[in-house]
Amino acid sequence: MSTESRRALEAILMVSDQPIEPQLLAQLLELSPARVEELCAELAAEYERDERGFVLVRVAGGYRFQSHADLAPYVERFVLEGQSARLSAAALETLAIVAYKQPVSRAQIAAIRGVNVDGVIHTLERRGYVEEVARDPGPGQALLYGTTKVFLEKVGLDGIHDLPPLGEFVPGPEVVEALEQGLRAPEE
Repeated sequence: MSTESRRALEAILMVSDQPIEPQLLAQLLELSPARVEELCAELAAEYERDERGFVLVRVAGGYRFQSHADLAPYVERFVLEGQSARLSAAALETLAIVAYKQPVSRAQIAAIRGVNVDGVIHTLERRGYVEEVARDPGPGQALLYGTTKVFLEKVGLDGIHDLPPLGEFVPGPEVVEALEQGLRAPEE
């Protein structure tokens, strides 16, 4: 690959505010998508080898530059200075439910959480993490929600299929039994 094509790839990725799909990069650079994938892998390895402060990653179906994970404390300090942009525990819980159960209705989310979720859903929509994806074909035709590409970008996933299995977060039967024992009223 010519130096110009390589530099053009870097320039395009540098100015983009969202991941760029390999097919689009291939069109712009007049290369095959497979060659673009190879080149991105080579560049990513080169940046890692050179211990750069940024990395080239594949997220949300495309490629983008982002800060190196081990420099997160510095970046957080810069980005969050004077801001309170973090999600509440309720918003994180709701976002996890949407991510794993999508498409899911507000009523289904509320049933899982045990509280009204209208305000939390509105917040997640406003931040671009969830969106309306369909309507339930059943009575009432409830709106169904799913996660967005912004969500995938923020959590660093290429696709929703990359979410860790829920089994990793569920306690084993022995822990559940011990918890149940602790919650039972003593027999008289």
